[in-house]
Amino acid sequence: MSDLLELAVSAHGGWERWQRLRTVSAHVSVGGGVWPLKGWPDVFKDAQVSIDPHRQHTEYSPFVQAGRHTLFDAGRTAVVTDGGEVVEQREEARKAFAGHTLTTPWDAQHLIYFTGYAMWTYLTTPFLFKLPGVESQEVEPWVTEEGETWRRLKVTFPSCIETHSTEQTFYFDSSGILQRHDYSADVLGGTSSANYATEHETFGGFVFPTKRRVYAIGENNLPLRERVAVAIDFLAIDVA
Repeated sequence: MSDLLELAVSAHGGWERWQRLRTVSAHVSVGGGVWPLKGWPDVFKDAQVSIDPHRQHTEYSPFVQAGRHTLFDAGRTAVVTDGGEVVEQREEARKAFAGHTLTTPWDAQHLIYFTGYAMWTYLTTPFLFKLPGVESQEVEPWVTEEGETWRRLKVTFPSCIETHSTEQTFYFDSSGILQRHDYSADVLGGTSSANYATEHETFGGFVFPTKRRVYAIGENNLPLRERVAVAIDFLAIDVA
């Protein structure tokens, strides 16, 4: 394990404590310009989300109407009643994005897949970098517009992990706290995105950013801040 990864894992709560976790749940408000493009404005403006920290499993509730929630479980997606009845589902959900561009409308299963793996990635960073098959290496640091130096970790994910893209870059401040996350959202047709993680708070001994803002990346690796693609506010986070 690189010293930057070790620093980041320790700064966010430590590996031993993470191994004892069973669930992470949050009250979220999700917005930004991408959702109207996809035909789902305000779908998760006020939602509860829960994940399994040790395998790819995410649920949002309610979904469209009371008594229903989403299910993302690795490659499978579904709409499920709170009583456990499957309303609709899709196996191998990523294959359904073939030929998609940024403006291609989504059905419910597209939405569940994207928001499921994305939220799981965000809530498990940086601990998921220690999963089998995940490779990471420190690359040259980045000096911000404000003159702060952030260390960077390039992470390569195996095909068995559903996520934005095979290679992603994570930026950490001098204490090891995540500040920025760059990737190409392949299911959107390929993007160059900078996901800024701010306003960190501690919940149950773990440090999470309570705000995320995603921007397109322009010249010189700088974000185009005039338009927010995705905005996530974590109103509360519970760990158990």
